[in-house]
Amino acid sequence: MARTGKRLAAANESIDRAAYYSLEEAVKLVKDNAKAKFDETVEVAMNLGVDPRHADQMVRGVVQLPNGTGKSVRVAVFAKGDKADAAKAAGADLVGAEELAETVQKGEIDFDRCIATPDMMAVVGRLGKVLGPRGLMPNPKLGTVTPDVEQAVKDAKGGQVEFRVEKAGLIHGGVGKASFSYDDLLANTKSFIDAVVKAKPSGAKGVYVKKVALSSTMGPGVKVDVANATGAE
Repeated sequence: MARTGKRLAAANESIDRAAYYSLEEAVKLVKDNAKAKFDETVEVAMNLGVDPRHADQMVRGVVQLPNGTGKSVRVAVFAKGDKADAAKAAGADLVGAEELAETVQKGEIDFDRCIATPDMMAVVGRLGKVLGPRGLMPNPKLGTVTPDVEQAVKDAKGGQVEFRVEKAGLIHGGVGKASFSYDDLLANTKSFIDAVVKAKPSGAKGVYVKKVALSSTMGPGVKVDVANATGAE
C-alpha cells in the first residue's frame, strides 16, 4: 500500500493539478505516470453542457478507435440461420436466438457488446429491462441492429467504442492501454473526443464541452485545455 502511495505521490509531483495541458502533453504525462504492475487503461472524461433528461440533449454514439482498445471484447449476437453462421465465423463469442434470450433473462450476461439482426428484435425487445440498464440493448443508430452481423462483430472486436452521456453530463471511455505507443494513444484519444464533439445534440445550448481530463487506472487525472482538445482554438 505504501508503495502505491509513493508512486501516486511521485506522479502528482510531475503534474501541476491546477494547470491545463495540451492534449499532446496530457497523453504523454498520463502514459509516463502509468507505472502499476499491470497494463493500465487510459481513459478520457468529458463534462458536457447538456441535460440528458431531455431527449434533444442526449449524447450517444460509437467511435472506431484507429488502434483498438487493447482489451478483448466479448460479443453476443442474436441471429438465426446463415446470419448466425456468419456471426460465428466473424468471431462472435455467443450466438443464438430464443435460447440465448432465456439465458440473458436469467441474468447470465457474459458479454460486453450485443448485436442483433432486425428480425430478432421482437425477441431482444423483451430483454430491455435486463440489457437497457447495462447499456447493452442493440440499437440501429449505433449499428448494433443490422443485417450485416459479420461487419458489426468485426467492428466490435476491432476497437469500436460506444459512448453515452450520464446524468451529470459526463461522458467517459477507455481509449487504449498505457503500453500503447504515444502516437497510438494520441490518435485514439483524438478520435474519441472528435466523435463526442460531432455528436453534439440539437438541444445543446451555450458551452458544449466544459471540461476534458485524461487519466490511467491508477494514475492522477490530468486536465486538458478544452479549446486545444476540441480544435476550437
